[in-house]
Amino acid sequence: MNKSLIADATESKSWPFEEARKIIKRLEKNKKDIVFETGYGPSGLPHIGTFGEVARTSMVRFALKTLDSSIESKIICFSDDMDGLRKVPDNIPNQKVLEDNLEKPLSTIPDPYGKYKSYAEHNNSLLKDFLNQFGFEYEFMSATEQYLSGNFDNTLKDIMQNYDAISNIILPTLGEARRETYSPFLPICEETGRVLMAKVLEADKEKNTILYQNDRTNKEVETSVLKGKCKLQWKVDWAMRWVSLGVDYEMAGKDLIESVNLSSKICRALGKVPPEGFNYELFLDQNGEKISKSKGNGITINEWLKYANPESLSLYMYQKPRRAKKLSFDVIPKAVDEYQTFLEKYSSQTVPEQLNNPVFHIHNGQPNSFKVPVSFALILNLVNASQADNKDVLWGFIKGYIGDISEDAEVYINQLLGYALSYFNDFVLPKKSYREASEKEIGYLEELVSRFSKLDKNSEAETIQTIVYDIGKEAEYENLRDWFMALYQILLGQEQGPRFGSFVALYGIDKTCELINRAIKKELI
Repeated sequence: MNKSLIADATESKSWPFEEARKIIKRLEKNKKDIVFETGYGPSGLPHIGTFGEVARTSMVRFALKTLDSSIESKIICFSDDMDGLRKVPDNIPNQKVLEDNLEKPLSTIPDPYGKYKSYAEHNNSLLKDFLNQFGFEYEFMSATEQYLSGNFDNTLKDIMQNYDAISNIILPTLGEARRETYSPFLPICEETGRVLMAKVLEADKEKNTILYQNDRTNKEVETSVLKGKCKLQWKVDWAMRWVSLGVDYEMAGKDLIESVNLSSKICRALGKVPPEGFNYELFLDQNGEKISKSKGNGITINEWLKYANPESLSLYMYQKPRRAKKLSFDVIPKAVDEYQTFLEKYSSQTVPEQLNNPVFHIHNGQPNSFKVPVSFALILNLVNASQADNKDVLWGFIKGYIGDISEDAEVYINQLLGYALSYFNDFVLPKKSYREASEKEIGYLEELVSRFSKLDKNSEAETIQTIVYDIGKEAEYENLRDWFMALYQILLGQEQGPRFGSFVALYGIDKTCELINRAIKKELI
């Protein structure tokens, strides 16, 4: 790694480098391997928040590699698939399958989709498919496999030895009724297969067994805490994983701050240092509510990828992770264009600037920077005005506007055209609402046609924009944004759009004059 690059990375203010420097500080002498962990609860379909955790963790991992290439590291993507299903998600078919198996480990519940051996395996497979699609490097790990194989047994024995100390960490955080029955261990009933919230009567630290009261049968049952006979309460389970897997770094949502603190205390009670990490803000749906696996609100990964490139999603995850962000379909066009802007800037930036550019982290330090002469927003408005329903028609406008382009840019634009057609048909077209121009506005539109008609057909966007701007000033709009909004409402049936001069240059002056004349004649209403 270039020494100058490392020096600049050491001073970089980008959050992945800040997090990587925290990890380096915690390194013990002679320790040269770092374990990152991300968690997933497969009680519902994986959503973008789950993806975001892996994407962000991968960025921190690459930042660490940039700072010190001698450090080996890996990401464990851990699925808590031995957790008992507490409620049936709203967005799952054949819900009776899940209703009949409430409280059972997710890995033992039949797949309601009928594709896999279990509900957990179905959701785990979806998650892995998404992560593989983005090329993330990770090691997938199943809680069920780890418990049943005995890989957690040594740490489970340590928890038994510290049973009282761990209980005393959790008990003050619980209500009176729950304190009466709380135990770090949740026995799995041998008769029903359910994960029981049972009262533990006795914990035998020598035999590594617990004696509990089965509320369904009212019998006292003794069971081992090893080899998957019990499942840990999740805050204790989290700490157990940190200890057993040697986790050095794990981030979590802001809603889990208390859980992180409690798990860290448990980790210390077991004689280990809890991992580094930071708490990111939550994603919100279009109504400002937290996105949830059980509700199925917000955007799925597949939905985003139907309307935009994967890099735009990675950018959305990179930006301002400690600030709550709305995760709805209207954020997609902006994310696409912001990614394109960052990519184009990269090649002309200094090294310190590049290290703060999101595309450095999205592309593991090797972004392919090239100029793209049209924005996604501009293409969307071209689809709107032209009523095109295929890429060939759109290419006809674009090639007349931009001339020769690089092979990279052509491939990229071709992808954008497909995304734009899908996005327009699903989100723009259903909401299109043209308004009629007022008498004054008709006069301004006629003046626009008159001046456009005198222009050279190959006039540049800035020349066109100046004409539009001048007419707005002559019309004495207090705020010129109102003039441009009027153009979008009257001509395109929407509230906003890209720079109008660029749109006209792309769509064509003659075509734009035809569009304006149709609006004057009220043919667009």
